[in-house]
Amino acid sequence: MSLVFQKATVADIPDLILLQQQIWEPTYRALLSPEQIDYMFQQIYSPAALTSQLTEQGHVFVLAYAGDARIGFAAYSAGHPTEQRYKLHKLYVLPTGQGKGWGRQLLDEVVRQCRELGGQRLQLNVNRDNKARWFYEKMGFSVVREEDIPIGPYWMNDYVMEKDLTTGPETN
Repeated sequence: MSLVFQKATVADIPDLILLQQQIWEPTYRALLSPEQIDYMFQQIYSPAALTSQLTEQGHVFVLAYAGDARIGFAAYSAGHPTEQRYKLHKLYVLPTGQGKGWGRQLLDEVVRQCRELGGQRLQLNVNRDNKARWFYEKMGFSVVREEDIPIGPYWMNDYVMEKDLTTGPETN
């Protein structure tokens, strides 16, 4: 099934939060403590945080639909303007939709939009123990470095991955 995409607005924040409530805990339960999941969720997905991301931080949220159902979303922003680098902040599909090619379609849409905006590189962070790393590598991303980021009393231990947008199809 081909997905349909729509740019999210502030009016979509309740739906973004609802999606995340269904995605975050199953995605991160093996990687993070329940307390860290709750803390990060409040820091990143509160209505105020999402409003700031949409209105002040320049994040573009792309909602993904399978038929009439919202099944996931991505968020990206301009990263390093002189290098035409964009940053993928979020890419999430409901657990029931994983393995159906929907993550690839959603990533392809982000890549298409970034290229349309003149992007030459797309960068992201992924937890070093997250199996999503293998998905990103399959999609043409490579690890460029490791990064440890403090978030409140916790640490995000990530790989920084990057994809060249100047060659090839959307994803591999």
